[in-house]
Amino acid sequence: MSVARRNLLLFLGVAGLIVLTGFTQSWNAALTIVNMGLISAVMALGVNIQWGYAGLYNVGTMGFVALGGLATALVALQPVSGAWQAGGLRIVTALLFGAAVIVVAAQLYKRMPKGLPRFAALAVVLVGGFFAYRWILDPAAAGVEAINPALQGNLGGLGLPVLLSWPAGALLAAGAGWLIGKTALGLRSDYLAIATLGIAEIVIAVMKNEDWLDRGVKNIVDIPRPVPFEVDLQASEAFLSFASNIGANPVAASAVVVKLLYAGLFLAVLLALIWLSEAALHSPWGRMMRAIRDNEVAAAAMGKDVTRRHLQIFVLGCAVLGISGAMLSTMEGQLTPGAYQPLRFTFLIWVMVVVGGSGSNLGSVLGGFLIWYLWVQVEPWGNGLMALATSGMADGSPLKHHLMESAAHMRLLVMGVILIAVLRFRPQGLIPGK
Repeated sequence: MSVARRNLLLFLGVAGLIVLTGFTQSWNAALTIVNMGLISAVMALGVNIQWGYAGLYNVGTMGFVALGGLATALVALQPVSGAWQAGGLRIVTALLFGAAVIVVAAQLYKRMPKGLPRFAALAVVLVGGFFAYRWILDPAAAGVEAINPALQGNLGGLGLPVLLSWPAGALLAAGAGWLIGKTALGLRSDYLAIATLGIAEIVIAVMKNEDWLDRGVKNIVDIPRPVPFEVDLQASEAFLSFASNIGANPVAASAVVVKLLYAGLFLAVLLALIWLSEAALHSPWGRMMRAIRDNEVAAAAMGKDVTRRHLQIFVLGCAVLGISGAMLSTMEGQLTPGAYQPLRFTFLIWVMVVVGGSGSNLGSVLGGFLIWYLWVQVEPWGNGLMALATSGMADGSPLKHHLMESAAHMRLLVMGVILIAVLRFRPQGLIPGK
């Protein structure tokens, strides 16, 4: 069997599973899997660009996805009335001052010789700068957070169309990736993983605690949507007539139409990213990146700037992750900093890349759909399996209760088994990279 036919059969198999879900459960559930699969495929592409192209072990994907989600709030929300007068400009001043302190400290570290004078100068700049930064920021943040804290308490956004937040999310994540890459890419792969994981946790901690930025753990629930609301469709005479003509329930039909509209937007982004990624991979630049991935010493001996190229590919991967985060928040219509967990936004994405095939863009897409489908479906399958296995036990049996309670964790077991099985029997993945 040819490679192209085998790949087509793999994609058709996953599509068949989703169609089967539509027939056996509901088309609303099937389209939800499709939309989340499209977003997961974009996330997997971002990780694959870093790992499959350059061998960079980024375990901080959660942080870059969260920054993409933050971009939707900063771009699409309306500015909060009175927030900028209450302290917005002072907050911006504090942030600029903090950045200036870091730049001054970096210059002192580079220009002064090692010894006690350099240590003392850095201590004065950093400690003094921190207290000055808090002195500028804290009163301004308190003033902004006091404005209607039950519903607002933040600066708001720019009031622009929400679709503009997708490229803005890419820029925000790419900027953070550049700052991180300048300091962490010189580390060995295992230390790079630890550094990126720690920085991702810092990003989430900031988003949870800085209410003036994104309302923190109080969440933002009114992010505008690029598609109509279901209730607006149900109030439209044209849509009601359309639903009546096809014999569909208007409530169910409105949910399906909205999900189809989202799927069209997400598919357009995914296809554009695949096209750009494939073009880059098969260009001289892509061949150079693969040469650096396979043997950094040999590539450096041929005159390639390995560190610079690593930074370049790291930033590109972070930008793709930022786009996926913005897409996710747009679809959900909310920003929930507490929902960004390493299990969902780091481990699961890595499973998608490994199962699909490292270095293969099509493999990442396949892994995104397949693993997300299993992630969603394994839990109800586990409940049914446990119900069948315990059907002969008494209703009050402690063992039956324990087994039924444990069914919710079946998805973790299955993901672990899948990962181990793939690494053991097909480490190159379902669609290997060439």
